[in-house]
Amino acid sequence: MTKDQQSNATEKFDFASLRDPLIIGGVFYIIAIVLWFITDYLFYLFNFVYIGTAIALGIGLYAALPRKKKGIGRQVAQFLVGGYMLIFLGFIQKENMQIEGFFFYLLSGLFAGSVIHYLVAKVFGPIIFGRGWCGWACWTAAILDLLPYNKKLPGRQPKLGIVRFIHFFASLAMVLILWFVFGYRPGTQSNHELYWLLAGNAFYYLAAIAMAVGFKDNRAFCKYLCPIPTIQKVTSRFSMLKIDGKGDECTNCGACIRACPMDIRVSDYIRDGKRVLSTECIYCLECVNACPVQILDSSFFAFDFEWGENLRFKGE
Repeated sequence: MTKDQQSNATEKFDFASLRDPLIIGGVFYIIAIVLWFITDYLFYLFNFVYIGTAIALGIGLYAALPRKKKGIGRQVAQFLVGGYMLIFLGFIQKENMQIEGFFFYLLSGLFAGSVIHYLVAKVFGPIIFGRGWCGWACWTAAILDLLPYNKKLPGRQPKLGIVRFIHFFASLAMVLILWFVFGYRPGTQSNHELYWLLAGNAFYYLAAIAMAVGFKDNRAFCKYLCPIPTIQKVTSRFSMLKIDGKGDECTNCGACIRACPMDIRVSDYIRDGKRVLSTECIYCLECVNACPVQILDSSFFAFDFEWGENLRFKGE
């Protein structure tokens, strides 16, 4: 395939590519209607229709835009969803959207916005769309993806991934000690929740930006320190939505591996006749966009998983 043919193949808009935004948007619309019907609370209808529309719009833009501008679609979704959840639900509604808030709500027995968010985006939702939240909606990653360290990725630092598990259990232990030992109750939609949210986000942003600069890697925080993948990795292993490809047409050029911000050996899966089964996949579609022969795409509804992770480490 010549360069001109590759360019034409890339720039051509295929209406079949609207399948993903329609399916993902439809899932959120169904959640919105079901929760509204069960609770008779109009906010749930607005909340999930808004999120589903924002993500579907972002994925639709990604499909429609030319190759060099496809990243704009994901940025639109990140800021529409992440900004809404952080600013409106967090700062204005005073809901602690941090993982500690989720733990506090569970202990309180409250079916609050934070609980619904975690159940949909990070506990059960990944069975459908994997870790798509990390790629398309996370308000921390929305800022990180604007940093310049997204080319010539150095590869993963061996064994540092254990730190995010330590972070998760440290957060859980802190909440349990405050709740059961000190009798602390942050309340709902209170200034206490706002303080938790402000402190948590300040720590996340400072740590994430410092790690991006130190490791020369936008997503270093996601790989080594963020506690959220500890939850997501359990159910995303069985995700119905994964990256797929035509293994017999793969040229093994390595473009997809170099483009992957999570250091997944994408082509190794594809050439082995598998979908990308790594739970580190955030469905950012960077590998799909980078493939010079356009053999990568996403697929739904296959039941496949494996326990290992095929990743690229520093020096490889």
